[in-house]
Amino acid sequence: MSFSEEIKKEALRLGFDACGISPADNSGEEERYMKWIEDNWHADMHYMARNIDKRVDPRLLVEGAKSIISVALNYYPHKKQASHAPQFAYYAYGKDYHDVIRGKLKKLFEFISARQPELTGRYFSDSAPVLERFWAAQAGIGFVGKNSLLIIPGKGSFFFLGELIIDIELEYDSPIAENCGSCTRCLDGCPTSAIEEPYKVNANKCISYQTIENRGEISSYVAPRLKNYVFGCDICQKVCPWNRVSTPHNTIEFMPNDSFMNLDLKKMLEMDEEEYREVFRGSAVKRAKFAGLKRNVIAVSKTRKK
Repeated sequence: MSFSEEIKKEALRLGFDACGISPADNSGEEERYMKWIEDNWHADMHYMARNIDKRVDPRLLVEGAKSIISVALNYYPHKKQASHAPQFAYYAYGKDYHDVIRGKLKKLFEFISARQPELTGRYFSDSAPVLERFWAAQAGIGFVGKNSLLIIPGKGSFFFLGELIIDIELEYDSPIAENCGSCTRCLDGCPTSAIEEPYKVNANKCISYQTIENRGEISSYVAPRLKNYVFGCDICQKVCPWNRVSTPHNTIEFMPNDSFMNLDLKKMLEMDEEEYREVFRGSAVKRAKFAGLKRNVIAVSKTRKK
């Protein structure tokens, strides 16, 4: 068994659902990425316009980088919120994925380091300027769909991604040939038409951006189209045919607590900051902060009254 195969085997043992390896080169994505920034489709996520050189070339992020080990971790839920409840994106049901994935990546890094003591590198999960979906596709884990998310054939797109960028050469995987074909269900299904063209999402129109990253008022265009979502949005994934095969995850940290599953609109409208901290302790929902979540809940309540 090659060292690359050993690494993939260990990744699966640690609980990851997929692992692939690609060379750390210049991605060639600078022109496409800069066009997205110049069009202001990143909205007020100003951090997206920083460190672009490192985003497109991981060798500038990790000195001496030669290989990128990409991993994917399933988060498709075992049980889902009632349809009438204010909706949260599936990824926010349990504990913050950053902590869970980094913990597993740390163990994978230690496994590799034990066999290559001179190794240097870093691990990330949505925590640095890394084109995660691009590198996962280069590693053959899946392909980037028209909704801009990574789709794993036979498994779907409800996956967190993470990377180990290291300074040793390994055996590399190749991108896969599957794609979305002529399907446009994600474009057609988005209630705000945020996917303005295949593979390109305008964050200004995106429910996920408006309910999580946006620190101001929800766009007057998006607010009446929230579709009961108060944190994030899964619509472009729910309508995707590739997700018909999605199966529940095996990560106990992603299991929701009873307080979360029992939330309804009345409870959320009456929720104070202390209750918010208790229900969402250790959750990615903290990203929106208490004021942001209350803003979202009030916006959804107004659409129900109309």
